[in-house]
Amino acid sequence: MSNSDTATAPQEITTPRLRLRRLRASDAAVIGLYASDPRVARMTTTIPHPYLPGIAEAFVERARAPGAKLRVWAMDSGMDGENGLIGLISLEARGARVLELGYWVAPAFWGTGYASEAVEAIVGYVASGFDGTITAEVLQENDAAAKVLTRSGFRYLGEGEAHSVARGAMVPTFRYGLEAASFKAGPR
Repeated sequence: MSNSDTATAPQEITTPRLRLRRLRASDAAVIGLYASDPRVARMTTTIPHPYLPGIAEAFVERARAPGAKLRVWAMDSGMDGENGLIGLISLEARGARVLELGYWVAPAFWGTGYASEAVEAIVGYVASGFDGTITAEVLQENDAAAKVLTRSGFRYLGEGEAHSVARGAMVPTFRYGLEAASFKAGPR
């Protein structure tokens, strides 16, 4: 998957409990509701807190724009016609052979395995046509996010720091990586 592949990425990837689907304009209200929760914002580097009106709408518009660098899927646990959005998962090209994975799940769904299911589905999709590395960065205090990655076959790459918009400060992070070829052989 490269920058040009984001436009041709599948509209939907299905798992036993989720539809990972392209964002819809109607998702903005649910994204705004969940992203405004300080527990979500504080565990990411990009979500601000407070989460002001209009931020979710602008995010959805950017993510849906033709040629968008960031490819975002809604984690949707509802039926086809329902909006069962419970979180987001994304990929962003960081060079010819590196994709950055990001995700968050609403607190009501923490500990349910949805994040692992979504990560493995996205990595499986990417591994079928990508010969590079998928990377991810998590806050050091977010043990659950680190476990999602290691269970999905990611290996620890080291420590770092990133700016957290919600905290207005640098925060310590852990970096993880997964060679797409190794996932083809099996994530575990």
